[in-house]
Amino acid sequence: MEKSALFVGLTTLDLIYLADSPPQNNQKLVATDYTVAAGGPATNAAVTFSYLGNQAILLSVLGSHPMTQLIRTDLATFPVTVIDLDPSKNTPPPVSSIIVTQATGERAVISINAVKTQANSSSIPTDILSNVDIVLIDGHQIAVSRAIATLAAGTAQIAKTQHIPIAIDGGSWKPGFEQILPFVDYAICSANFYPPNCHNIQDVFAYLHSFNIPHIVITQGKNPIQYSNHGNHGFVNVPEIQPVDTLGAGDIFHGAFCHYILQTNFIDALQQAANIATEACKSFGTRRWMEIS
Repeated sequence: MEKSALFVGLTTLDLIYLADSPPQNNQKLVATDYTVAAGGPATNAAVTFSYLGNQAILLSVLGSHPMTQLIRTDLATFPVTVIDLDPSKNTPPPVSSIIVTQATGERAVISINAVKTQANSSSIPTDILSNVDIVLIDGHQIAVSRAIATLAAGTAQIAKTQHIPIAIDGGSWKPGFEQILPFVDYAICSANFYPPNCHNIQDVFAYLHSFNIPHIVITQGKNPIQYSNHGNHGFVNVPEIQPVDTLGAGDIFHGAFCHYILQTNFIDALQQAANIATEACKSFGTRRWMEIS
């Protein structure tokens, strides 16, 4: 049965190159392959959620610059419904340049995040949560995300009747996340997520527990996923592969988790999402895994 999810956060234009290694100073490289796609944590998660047979709605800033047509064309392919928080913006969208090392699948990224493209919460459509089953927030649009989280979590008396769970993509700590955490049901973080005064995984778990978040996840690449399920800690193993490209694996994990958590229990959803993210790492770029799976 098709579900609907709202993804709130960053949209970029990703220029992705496959090469023997990242360049050194004053070195020119010739890539062996390249691809162009819409990127950003919430955006890649939305594409994955849609690919798995659902309705994905992306709430982000795109604008009207000609470069955004590349983004819109990519998102229309899957398809993802885009709600633009600033359609009159005529400056270029954030662009990420990514080099994937062919032998290891590791990636080097240079990009601009959403600091320069923060939207006002007044841009949110009034019916944004209509028929939405889950919300994912990546932390790149703090004011908008706080407004969505407040609405979805029950300040406006909506959660008790609609039960809209909120997940966060904690790829890294972003100032303002602390305003959203009190409303979160699923905190899904990477090993690079370090809130203030946190120095290790135990600190991170303790910090997130202080917000009474019932489900906490810390992914660690190829190593087992650590989780806390209502205070009960455990691990979920990640399938072993030789990765071709790890770019976007975390984003894909989040999109897959949003799909599976609406169908099954928490731990099984983690395992299924890990399987999807691992499958994506077998192909170059963030889209080709969908063509062969």
